[in-house]
Amino acid sequence: MEIEDRNIDVREIEEIDDSTDDEHDMRAPKRYIRDWIDPFEVYYNREFKRRFRFNKNTILHGILPLIEEGLARNNNRGLPIPPKFQLLICLRFYATGSFQQVIGDTIIVSQPTVSRIVFRVSVLLARIFNQFIKMPCTPDAVRENQRLFRDIGRHDRGIGLPGIDGAIDCTHVRLVGTRFQNIEEIYRNRKGYLSLNVQAVVGPRTEFLDIVPEWPGSQHDSRIFQNSRIYMRYVQRQLSGILVGDAGYPCLPFLLTPIQNPQTDEEITYNILHRRTRQIVERTFGIWKRRFPCLSRGLTNKLICSTTIVVACAVLHNLSLIYNDILPEEEDVLPEQYNEMEVLVEEPHWQPGEGFAVRAALIERLFR
Repeated sequence: MEIEDRNIDVREIEEIDDSTDDEHDMRAPKRYIRDWIDPFEVYYNREFKRRFRFNKNTILHGILPLIEEGLARNNNRGLPIPPKFQLLICLRFYATGSFQQVIGDTIIVSQPTVSRIVFRVSVLLARIFNQFIKMPCTPDAVRENQRLFRDIGRHDRGIGLPGIDGAIDCTHVRLVGTRFQNIEEIYRNRKGYLSLNVQAVVGPRTEFLDIVPEWPGSQHDSRIFQNSRIYMRYVQRQLSGILVGDAGYPCLPFLLTPIQNPQTDEEITYNILHRRTRQIVERTFGIWKRRFPCLSRGLTNKLICSTTIVVACAVLHNLSLIYNDILPEEEDVLPEQYNEMEVLVEEPHWQPGEGFAVRAALIERLFR
């Protein structure tokens, strides 16, 4: 009986092992896109916008036509995902900042598929940034831009800063789980976490006019500006207006900064005008990160993909303004809530002298 029992046990073990091998050899069933639930049909527009941060019409008639050709397949090989669903997958990632595995489980695709789609869609959006992120180029557009900036910073006495093209500042986009090759500490900013230090020039309607996404978080704002294309365009007089920036930037003939220790009433009033004019860039960063929480919660992608996502989100932000697709919570965003206040503002590494003379002449012209 012991031998029979032992034989039975052996046969049972063999059967278990065989079944285990069969389970390992089983292939996952193919997932057909036609079995998906179409969010455009299931959700009302309000619920759809909460999940994807845009209205249905904006996605179908505004964003999708710009990148649909790059996402489409000529055949059905490999059960390709239709372009509109690829765009929704990417927007869902931007809107949540969640793990790609969680997004994949929610919409029934694998994590590698989500990763490839996010990168593919982000690249296509980033390629068209020259169409939607650019400085005003026509005389009428420049004058209108400068008029709006003067109205934004207008003082009780009816005075505003003249000739302002844009407000410039930097914001940190957190990097979480990004793999570096012995250069990790370069991306650690003064607050102690890894990030990209993203420079942006913003217009009076909270639109992006220029963006530089690739610098490590440890780099100073003034150094990023000095090595940027927008700086060279002003130096070479391709642009004739003026930017406004905080005390971390040098005072230049084309860049106005606040006076550190104002002594006269005119200097105090100038600082008030400057602060009111520059607050638009802080408000824009708040709106931008509120619409795309992946920028504030942290990007877990590869470094090249993270910089691409930053540009793609800036393009989508400008498209939301073009199509007047505003989130309800964006209307109440205040600069003070999202301003990355510094206990001690770091002075710029370089400070030419001619900028102070231009600023002094401007103050004298405003209040004489």
